[in-house]
Amino acid sequence: MEGKHNSRVDPHDEPRMHQLVVAVKRRAPLDALVLLERESDEVVADVLEQLHPDLAVRILSHMELERSALLLPSIEDKIGEQWSVNLGYPEDSIGRMMEPPLEAFPPAMRVSELTQIIRNTAAERPVVYAFVVEEDMTLIGLVAMRDLLFAKTEDRLADLMITQLFYFKASTTVDDSISAALLRHYPIYPVCDEDRHLVGLVRGYALFERRTIELSAQTGQMVGVEKEEHIGTPWFKCLLMRHPWLQLNLMTAFVAGAVVGMFEDTIAQIVVLAAFLPVLAGQSGNTGCQALAVTLRSMTLNELKPGMEFSLIRKEAMLGLGNGLLVGLTAALGMYLYASSSGNESAFTLAVVVLFAMLGACIISGVIGVIVPLTLRRLGTDPVTASTIFLTTATDIVSMGLLLALATVIML
Repeated sequence: MEGKHNSRVDPHDEPRMHQLVVAVKRRAPLDALVLLERESDEVVADVLEQLHPDLAVRILSHMELERSALLLPSIEDKIGEQWSVNLGYPEDSIGRMMEPPLEAFPPAMRVSELTQIIRNTAAERPVVYAFVVEEDMTLIGLVAMRDLLFAKTEDRLADLMITQLFYFKASTTVDDSISAALLRHYPIYPVCDEDRHLVGLVRGYALFERRTIELSAQTGQMVGVEKEEHIGTPWFKCLLMRHPWLQLNLMTAFVAGAVVGMFEDTIAQIVVLAAFLPVLAGQSGNTGCQALAVTLRSMTLNELKPGMEFSLIRKEAMLGLGNGLLVGLTAALGMYLYASSSGNESAFTLAVVVLFAMLGACIISGVIGVIVPLTLRRLGTDPVTASTIFLTTATDIVSMGLLLALATVIML
């Protein structure tokens, strides 16, 4: 609970510390973390101890692991105790998100006693459920506030509790936990170890907040920006995280350039083709990115079940066929008008080449947009990581290579 503690900061800084604590209490955990990032470890530890344990642990869960581990020995009471428990579970598990299980009560407790506790703590932490546990913290039941409202003061929790209740295992992954929560929408979920001992609580909105963070991080990871990077991350650390992906992107661009170089003679004889290379590359790249976005979102929301991969590939191929035909006709018309205005006698043939190149490029790009994340996941890596880099390389090679190859075969 919040309360008196031994401050580590200079007494002259106490007014500023008070303002900082008030500011942190008024913010969501992520916003509070941004406020604390530039403060010293002593100041952060002091602030966390003045917060309610559930808010403090949620802030710690968003903090970089290295810093939270350094802060652990300095944090007293239930905050440090709960965070040390959380660190015993994998980083992607629900155990890392737990708050202290303060709403745990013995089965022999009477309604009158519990009501008094709720009144005393309501201002700091509203109680939604009362979790009933044995002496060794084994979870045996739950009492909802609506049941408590109509109960007699002399009733015991054991008489009111629901024994068939849902709980998360601390080792369960966050993704699996979110999937389970989608079917229930409870405000708070108990978290137990393998022996059903209550080790923490997780709030429903915290799960979906975590999912929102993951979805927002996808846009950066797709182009090689790590999810650990924030607006306050030092520039040199950002350089170290981003630069390797830019070097990889450069290497893959060289590959696409080499494909174009293979058709140097074709471009020299049919110069008008050079004007349409970026058109093909842009359209096919966008088609692939659309398929990639849908695939990644399906993976994140666990909508893409095993065995559904082929149907998704087939769907994107059909979309590529339809879109490729429509934009291909428009591009063919553009090529015909452009070639005719340039006095090229093969304007119609060039339009046909562009049509078939666009059609093939859109079909193949849609399929690649599905295959890239599926392949990365099969290799055991994050399917979001730099997927756009691999996708754009593949679509550039396919689109430009297809256009130049068709022109070579048909016109030369």
